Amino acid sequence: MEPFRHLAALACPIARANIDTDQILPARFIRTPRSQSHAPMLFHDMRFDADGKPRRDFPLNRPQWAEAQIIVARRNFGAGSSRESAVYALADYGIRCVIAPSLGDIFASNAVNNGLLPARVAEAKAEELIAALEHGAAEVSIDLEAQTIRAGNHVMAFAIDPVWRMKLLNGWDDLDLTASFRAEIDTFAKRDAERRPWAAPAR
Repeated sequence: MEPFRHLAALACPIARANIDTDQILPARFIRTPRSQSHAPMLFHDMRFDADGKPRRDFPLNRPQWAEAQIIVARRNFGAGSSRESAVYALADYGIRCVIAPSLGDIFASNAVNNGLLPARVAEAKAEELIAALEHGAAEVSIDLEAQTIRAGNHVMAFAIDPVWRMKLLNGWDDLDLTASFRAEIDTFAKRDAERRPWAAPAR
């Protein structure tokens, strides 16, 4: 997985609260194989009408935000079911960061394991950033090492779990994190074999 340290990219404001995983990726698409791009299904029922035509009022359908790699939303983004495919849809579309005052815990954990940064900011800062984007600001710069976000003259700090931060900075998933303790694990296994030789499987 590619390490995440700095990102300067277009940011799209989706000024809604409580966007859940069923809105991010509707349940009828869950069976789609991971090998198939989930990008067309991202926010499907919000992006498209019943005839499959793009809704003009949905932010990602507007030309200035069509290539966005960052989403800024209101509180409780990614609430709901634990479907990891919601993160696949964001990642396959090209989204590398979601900024919001709060995010669903399981969604945020899945995001980190797929190289997507869940950045928590104060509610007032989220509103400030949404307003700046809606009034012409375009590029947002994110520094994970410093935990800062910059958009024009707006600079703000964001919060992230320290273990998640370490995983993103190194490009690690959960297996990589465990492997980083290989020396300690090997030392324990050796000492345990000496203390409890009877516990080793028979050969």
